[in-house]
Amino acid sequence: MGGILLVISAAVIIVVTALLYNDIDNTLAAAHAVILRKAEVNELGKIETNLKSTDISPRVYMQIWGLDGELQASFRILEGFADKPFDAEALGTDKPVYRDTGEKDLRIRVLTVPLQQRDHLIAVLQVASNLQVVDTARKNLTEILSIILIVAVLFSGIVVWFTLGQTLKPLGAITDTVEQINRADDLSRRIPYQGPEDDEIGNLVGSFNQTLERLEALFTSQQRLLADVSHELRTPLTVIKGNVDLMRRMKSLDEESLRSIDQESGRLTRLVGGLLLLAQAETGKLTLNMKRVELDLLLTEVFQEMSVLAGSKVHLRLNEIDQAYVNGDRDRLKQVFINLVANAIQYTPVGGEVFLSLETIGEQARVIVRDTGPGIPSEDLPHIFERFYRAEKSRTRKESTGFGLGLSIANWIVERHGGRIEVNSQERNGTTFAIWLPLSNNKTSQI
Repeated sequence: MGGILLVISAAVIIVVTALLYNDIDNTLAAAHAVILRKAEVNELGKIETNLKSTDISPRVYMQIWGLDGELQASFRILEGFADKPFDAEALGTDKPVYRDTGEKDLRIRVLTVPLQQRDHLIAVLQVASNLQVVDTARKNLTEILSIILIVAVLFSGIVVWFTLGQTLKPLGAITDTVEQINRADDLSRRIPYQGPEDDEIGNLVGSFNQTLERLEALFTSQQRLLADVSHELRTPLTVIKGNVDLMRRMKSLDEESLRSIDQESGRLTRLVGGLLLLAQAETGKLTLNMKRVELDLLLTEVFQEMSVLAGSKVHLRLNEIDQAYVNGDRDRLKQVFINLVANAIQYTPVGGEVFLSLETIGEQARVIVRDTGPGIPSEDLPHIFERFYRAEKSRTRKESTGFGLGLSIANWIVERHGGRIEVNSQERNGTTFAIWLPLSNNKTSQI
């Protein structure tokens, strides 16, 4: 702002000075015209004037110098120039010229005009005016503008300092909050902000609080993951170690112990495989081999394989099935259907039923997996796709119980196929999973 005011002040001074100079030049030119009308050449060849004080401006002084350097006529005496030209350097000019001259304490503006008679130079006319008015006006204007500039800059500085202090005050709160979080490792803290939420600072505070929420959720999820993994690993490892110790004390191989070790080793293998699959999915390293898949044929294949698992315990039924093609990874889609059907069979009591169906609705295919089991409690429904989450309240589970990774993996696979999984369940009324997948447009793609 100081720079802008400085430029404006300089421009004002230049313009005002130019206007004053222009006014003086016009005054000198008008006086020159009047003098020429009043001037006469006498019999000796000298110029005489008969000027009155009212003929020209009282600020104007006149001298007429002969070619021999003699002062032929003058009008009004300017102090310091009674017997010398106003502008000695300009006496030899052959055309009218305006010049500034004079001492430090007395500056004048001089119009020098050569006077001719019959194309012969006979004298030189010099008309002068004091520049004291211009100098005084310029000095006063400079002082006034300087004071205005200083006051404006100081006022603006105070206003900006106060305004920025209030505006940037939340940034200090952000810094303090971050430092407190770093010192206390407390991600539950949030940055307080009382201002409008749609300004720059409000957007920054809102974004930062959202980041803290996500970090807190990730940190909590990580802690829960570590706790769950530790628990899941501890159980089979304890069983394996106990059986090994038993055989060591017995000094013989026990078939039942070996079978238990084999089962628990399989559980560990499935756990590690599921974790590895999720880790690859989250880091983008898990690729899907996308091809045109005949969904009805795939679902029939799943039905045949899972019928063996259901055995006589559960009645697995295949309802209406439409012909449908989707772009997808056949093996991963089969993994999704097997996981959902296996869960339905596992949680359906003896004599219950599990239904499979496929139908096309608009541009999408819908696969239904419905069971007549005990259902999922309403408080568990929002969490069933979280890893390691299971609706069982007890931490002691049967061998067939999974790790809570299957639905997380299934949900990831379906989402990467551009689809979604919906679940509807009521306690004691069974559970229904609906898998929606976009139908194929006869083009193959690669992820």
